[in-house]
Amino acid sequence: MGRQQLSQRVYALTTQHALKPSLRNPVQRRLASGDMPKLTGAADNAFNRERMAVKQHAAASSDLWRKLSLYVAVPALIIAALNAKNLWDEHWEHWEHMPPLEERVEYDYMNIRTKKFFWGDGDKTLL
Repeated sequence: MGRQQLSQRVYALTTQHALKPSLRNPVQRRLASGDMPKLTGAADNAFNRERMAVKQHAAASSDLWRKLSLYVAVPALIIAALNAKNLWDEHWEHWEHMPPLEERVEYDYMNIRTKKFFWGDGDKTLL
């Protein structure tokens, strides 16, 4: 088949498929659904049996991962978010009971500087 014939055929198939999506080939529709047809006659060969097995495995695997995503991952994310929110609230509740930073006693061991920071006055951190 020549290059021009091939391009014309591809163009015809793509425009036909794009223009008439409701008139798809019934075989395509049947294979796109969950039903796997029984192979008979010349179609019953090792290649087609393996291909059907791969399709069935892919369908089962995708169904498993969809269920895992919906019924395991989403609730786990919600539980993790609630846990993080509770920890955040507990942390700030603890800080509310502490005296303000200006009123705390500064002990010698709290701000040990072996050398000055290279910005500002050398004693303040960036935070």
